Amino acid sequence: MISVSKDNEDNTFRGGGGVSKDDYFATVHHISNVVRRDIYMERTLNKMCISRIVNSELVYRVLRNCCHNGSESFRFFNWARTQHPQYDPTTLEFEELLKTLAQTRCWETMWKVAQQMKTQEIPISPSVVSFIIEQYGKHGLIDQAVELFNRLKNFNCPQTTEIYNSLLYALCEVKNFQGAYALIRRMVRKGGVPDKKTYSVLVNGWCSAGKLKEAQEFLEEMSQKGFNPPVRGRDLLIDGLLNAGYIESAKGLVRKMTKEGFVPHVATFNSLAEAVCKSGELEFCIDIYHAICRLGLCPDIDTYKIMIMAASKADKVDDAIVILHRSIEDGHKPFPSLYAPILKCLCRRGQFDDAYSFFSDMKVKGHPPNRPVYTMLIKMSVRGGRFVEAGNYLVEMTELNLSPLSRNFDMVTDGLKTCGKHDLAKKIEQLEISLRGI
Repeated sequence: MISVSKDNEDNTFRGGGGVSKDDYFATVHHISNVVRRDIYMERTLNKMCISRIVNSELVYRVLRNCCHNGSESFRFFNWARTQHPQYDPTTLEFEELLKTLAQTRCWETMWKVAQQMKTQEIPISPSVVSFIIEQYGKHGLIDQAVELFNRLKNFNCPQTTEIYNSLLYALCEVKNFQGAYALIRRMVRKGGVPDKKTYSVLVNGWCSAGKLKEAQEFLEEMSQKGFNPPVRGRDLLIDGLLNAGYIESAKGLVRKMTKEGFVPHVATFNSLAEAVCKSGELEFCIDIYHAICRLGLCPDIDTYKIMIMAASKADKVDDAIVILHRSIEDGHKPFPSLYAPILKCLCRRGQFDDAYSFFSDMKVKGHPPNRPVYTMLIKMSVRGGRFVEAGNYLVEMTELNLSPLSRNFDMVTDGLKTCGKHDLAKKIEQLEISLRGI
């Protein structure tokens, strides 16, 4: 049973019937565990004496916590309604329950809840209908998805572009591209306007099936009808190929674009660069970056992050530094994960003086270094036999209230003793004692 301590009287939670936030959320967590695990859920809930806090907010929070337990969530919802006459369900709880039942494939129960909503004249939002249609598609139940789409008038829900996109996704999931194409034609005929997702879903579907030609023809036909996508067709094709895992085809399309003088959208380039880097083709990534920048690409912060990491891994530290300086010229203040790869590359090459100089520069021009950067720098310095510098960075960390790891102290003191710096090693040991309170 929930109680309000005197210390928490000023921190009461309105949604919890005047109880403290901590007590309220602890109770929600406990109820959620009962719903998920207790075979005799209703009996246990009745013994908890929580009638005074059962309201729309509590029911919604529990349903959201139990989104992977369809039948149990339905039982809890019925318990809240039948045992607490003061509780009047809102659209929010009904729709959360519908999504949970769809996600857990409790289709029959889901339709019962939908019928209850219709009886009580509670509308179902297009976003929830879209979610249900996509769940049908994920499980290959395309007939049920189409049936729901056709029955929307009965639930006073319009066939929005969002809902069309969901059915389009469901059709592509079962490789029914002919039906998907027919759906887009119907959408246009009914006055609907395709959006970015409309194009992306169909292009991704065709690309995943290896049908690049069909995807290109579709984009050309839509363009001829005056329905140009919000994102250029070639970018959609590149994204579709990347999503389908056809990296070589995506690279070929980008090469063709650059030869013709076209620049991909920055988000598309970022996706390509990330995929190419993961495949280990760092050289290609760097070369295509420079080529596209010459054509007028305007990099964003994600571009810089991907490219600096790629250049550093490829041991092209000069390229990485040039890219970092361009980001600074564009008005970005370098954050640690942006300059850390360059530091690591310099240390790996044995250019410790350059690394330390670069680090000092970043402390002035960039965001303050964090614990991982210092840890990496200390580790690399010890590996390179630069024990004094490692010790200095260890001290610097503590001055910035960044607590070093125990192994950092161990490797630095061991290194200092090995090279005969016993006095400095003793100071580092004393520093650790003072920090740890040993």
